[in-house]
Amino acid sequence: MEKIVQLHRKFAPDLIHTMEDRYNILRNIRYNEPIGRRALAGILGIGERAVRVQVDFLKEAGLVEFSLMGMRVTPEGEASLQDIGEYVRLLHGFSSLEQELSQKLGIKRVIVIPGDSDTEPMVQRELGRVAAGVLAEYLKDHITIAVSGGSTMAMIAEGIYVKQPTTTVVAARGGLGEKMEYQANTIAARMAAKLGGSYRLLHVPEVVSEQVAEAILTSDSNLPAVAQMIKKADILVHSIGRAEKMALRRGLDKQTVQEILRRGAVGETLGHYCTLAGKPVYVTNSVGLRLEDLSGVGTVIAVAGGRDKAEAIVAVVRAGRQDVLVLDEAAALAIRDLCRC
Repeated sequence: MEKIVQLHRKFAPDLIHTMEDRYNILRNIRYNEPIGRRALAGILGIGERAVRVQVDFLKEAGLVEFSLMGMRVTPEGEASLQDIGEYVRLLHGFSSLEQELSQKLGIKRVIVIPGDSDTEPMVQRELGRVAAGVLAEYLKDHITIAVSGGSTMAMIAEGIYVKQPTTTVVAARGGLGEKMEYQANTIAARMAAKLGGSYRLLHVPEVVSEQVAEAILTSDSNLPAVAQMIKKADILVHSIGRAEKMALRRGLDKQTVQEILRRGAVGETLGHYCTLAGKPVYVTNSVGLRLEDLSGVGTVIAVAGGRDKAEAIVAVVRAGRQDVLVLDEAAALAIRDLCRC
């Protein structure tokens, strides 16, 4: 495949731009279907005439179908999206970037997708779709998947396309008090439904005192079993956030937030606020999974995107074991620059 890409760059560089344009249009139709040409042109920021030319080509190729409701991607188009996506990644030279980040961060596997999820909402959805595909590679019979909360995790649940009825999905942490659809319990239930499996919920707040956590464990006979299930999960899928943003989302008081930042925290995951060197400087009390529990987890998959998360990603990766990192191009390039310093 690499050789074919090199030949493409050498003999038909003019076609690369066309291929990327059509791939981008097909992705946008997929994530906004059914959609009309005018609305699609508005999302892409290009003229309606230019969109018409490209979607007519995609229709003739059998990748898009038209209806009174708007355009949709055909089953053939769905299959082509994955193949073309991989080819576009190679065209962008992501393989070498992935290898470089894998070595610098000490991660077995790094996967980079085009774009910046901070500025392109569709990229976050693509991040979720790709991460769902990675998760599918690790699925086996009778396994437990632990998942954290957040908008990216919700996209992963939405992107699952395989069935594994013997799978049990469990929330890795308690609720953040944010939108219901972004809470770990909701995502665990949604992911289990897509897989055709079962789920176990963690009905505890994200931030509690040690005394309250102990009281909850003592009063609920179900929780200790769920807590142990989380710590022995076969797969953990979690997101990475910026320290300040996550502290505010968790409702920490202003003084605590300032102290966390004063100590140099730049990244957060699983309630741990970490410095760029990977040192946890603050940990929220929770019945859920902690960084020190990762040694008991089978495969750890981290997913994050956006240039602004570069420091957070490096901090979390240095703080605890990660086996797979799925991120977008903007974050990957920023991390590469950061690791050169």
